[in-house]
Amino acid sequence: MSASTKVTTVEQATFVVPDLSVKDLLSVIPAHCFKRSALRSSSYILGDVIGIAGTYKAASWVAQLITPDVLPDPLLRTAASVSVWALYGFVTGLFGTGLWVIAHECGHQAFSESKAINNAVGWVLHSALGVPYHSWRISHAKHHASTGHCNQDQVFVPKTRSELKLPPLDPAKEDLMGRSVSEEVKSELREAIGDSPLGTMLGSLTYLVFGWPMYLIRNASGQRRYPKGTSHFAPASVIFGTHQYSQILLSDLGIALWLGGLVAWGYNRGFSEVLRLYLMPYLWVNHWLVMITFLQHTDPILPHYRAPEFTFPRGALSTLDRSLLGDLGPIGAWVGATLTHGISETHVLHHVSSKIPHYNAWEAAAALRARLAQAGIELQGAPGGWPEVYRCFRECKFIEDEGSVVFYKNSQGLAAVRPVFRDSKATDSGVEVEN
Repeated sequence: MSASTKVTTVEQATFVVPDLSVKDLLSVIPAHCFKRSALRSSSYILGDVIGIAGTYKAASWVAQLITPDVLPDPLLRTAASVSVWALYGFVTGLFGTGLWVIAHECGHQAFSESKAINNAVGWVLHSALGVPYHSWRISHAKHHASTGHCNQDQVFVPKTRSELKLPPLDPAKEDLMGRSVSEEVKSELREAIGDSPLGTMLGSLTYLVFGWPMYLIRNASGQRRYPKGTSHFAPASVIFGTHQYSQILLSDLGIALWLGGLVAWGYNRGFSEVLRLYLMPYLWVNHWLVMITFLQHTDPILPHYRAPEFTFPRGALSTLDRSLLGDLGPIGAWVGATLTHGISETHVLHHVSSKIPHYNAWEAAAALRARLAQAGIELQGAPGGWPEVYRCFRECKFIEDEGSVVFYKNSQGLAAVRPVFRDSKATDSGVEVEN
């Protein structure tokens, strides 16, 4: 056997395609978990604001201690000052992400029983964080309706083999399910895709920093059937209906006021203060948002569905719970979960019922996990952090153009998981049936 015809075969895990109904999933959640309280939700806003103010006061106090008497060397003083404000930006970014999560709950009508209160609070909070409230609320609702759908989901839509212009699938040289691939095909795919560690690191870093604003501005990583340059800021965008025009304008007004406030702040106090106190935490918020959502929806073990096999429950269960900063140990996990209100740790539950407020999500998620365990389903991913972003970026390159239930393949054309159906009703004749 020549080197080019040698075949690499991997051991794959099997994913039993779930066949649960919405009623199955919702019936196990305690009724009180669905209750929403404007007062209780507001207390978390107050807590986040106090956290940000306290972080600023602490950083200012420490910065005042960095004097020539304490550190005579000017370079050391500069380094110490930069370190203090960098830490401020990091911590404030986590508190800011907590505020972002509450604004996101407003968009799901999970903040209170009042739609007017939800939309008013959400508009203020999201505008203050540079997010067009109604515009994103509308597209995000579409994401929830079609999570994991190869053709209808709004974001984190996998690229197909043909979209990446990769060599066509040759059944004689590689398996459709990604179980075995010849060395010849592996080499062709690696060359076409590129898989250098440095390239992956730079790609993931760029994605974490600029992915969110680029998605809003020009639909980066979004639904590719939309026209090129589709924007959340355009009232006539295909994302929205004509009846939503005024809501998009209101969202744009919030962004205009936000930008005007930053410009006025910079004009009166100097750009360096704006950069130090707001823009650096703002970039951290964007970073955490992208990291959290990317890892919730991207992993070699997560399925994606095409129309014949997609259902809402299957889409909701094509997500993962992860412990944000859990790779830093128990303290990191506690900080990540507490300051971001458990958005990463209870995400599967959030897709099953998005109107459950975060303070009830922990109990509801535990009840849901117990029900899923009975069905042999576990949706707990590895702890969320930068190493996990790197791994998923490297392992999730493309899906096949064929198949109603598909999994990511890596740059060698190999997949970690293959789908299995419980019975012979499956539409994909090539998919196994569980014995």
